[in-house]
Amino acid sequence: MPSSHAPVRRKVTLIDIAAACDVSRATVSLVLRNSPLVNRHTRERVQAELQRQGYIYNRAAANLRRRTSSSIALVVNDLGNPFFAEFAAGVDEVVGTAGFVTLLGSTGESAERQQAVLSSLVEHGPGGVILSPAEGSEAGRVMDALGPQMPMLMFNRELEGETPASAPWDILMLDNVRGAELATEHLIAQGHRRIAFFGGHTRSTPGQQRRAGFLAAMKRAKLKVPGSYLVESAPNRLDAVRASAALLDQDPVPTAAVCYNDAVALGLMLELGRRGLRPGRDFALTGFDNIDEAALVSPALTTLATAPRERGRQAARLLLARLGHPQEHGQCTTVPVELVIRESSCPPPAA
Repeated sequence: MPSSHAPVRRKVTLIDIAAACDVSRATVSLVLRNSPLVNRHTRERVQAELQRQGYIYNRAAANLRRRTSSSIALVVNDLGNPFFAEFAAGVDEVVGTAGFVTLLGSTGESAERQQAVLSSLVEHGPGGVILSPAEGSEAGRVMDALGPQMPMLMFNRELEGETPASAPWDILMLDNVRGAELATEHLIAQGHRRIAFFGGHTRSTPGQQRRAGFLAAMKRAKLKVPGSYLVESAPNRLDAVRASAALLDQDPVPTAAVCYNDAVALGLMLELGRRGLRPGRDFALTGFDNIDEAALVSPALTTLATAPRERGRQAARLLLARLGHPQEHGQCTTVPVELVIRESSCPPPAA
């Protein structure tokens, strides 16, 4: 009885093409790279044989093999944020497998520091850059530091002076708007009516987007948001503690807060405890990122899962793909987030 499986066709190699044309393997490689060193007649003969044998040229792999750099630069806005520690681990995992080493820099949310970090890293000749830019970063200044030919992936923030549609680099974004909507809708469903948005700065892309998602959900529920319920802070735990008074010393005080990220939410929880208020009993709050600590604190934090380590892997894969196709227009990828409900997002306390 004949087999139902078709025979596996052997992959055509450069050696096969070279033997059929009676030329060297190097000559076939030069034809594939459109080198002017090959005369017209030989080029036409090789191209015809490539087509006849169905040779498939993996340009991305070829570019990676010919690379002169052994490193990829990763620059983040706050390495003290556990999200970026996990993100960096994901990046390093993928680029390491591809034979690169990771050059790591942190800007501490300073655009000036960012220029110095980028300029220093460029001196090491990285093959590409993954950048989570500092607040207020301008596209022109970043390009001055990197040069127009440097492959780059922007993570979760945009540069001033560029939009995703016009940017020549790739962008990987979290779905910040929808994430904040999900958190706000959950608190509303729990019975809260006085809900604040706490933390982050509106001059950053995720700060703008998450606040916009919060306001959209409140508007759909026909709930008013006083201006005093929109409290900014740096996106870290320490500054969130400092800014908590602006949120909690109000009349009437909100009963819940959608926090910019987990670090801000954890800072607010510290201040609530200092005031004798019990998070998850007297006050409800949500975070954003789902860092490991979010599930371990008491009460466990309701938050938006973003899978930071997988986002690092994804960013690295996108940049490596860009190295193989440097001339293609930049692409914007938006990743959905998932609401993880835990004890911190309690119903409002009884009057």
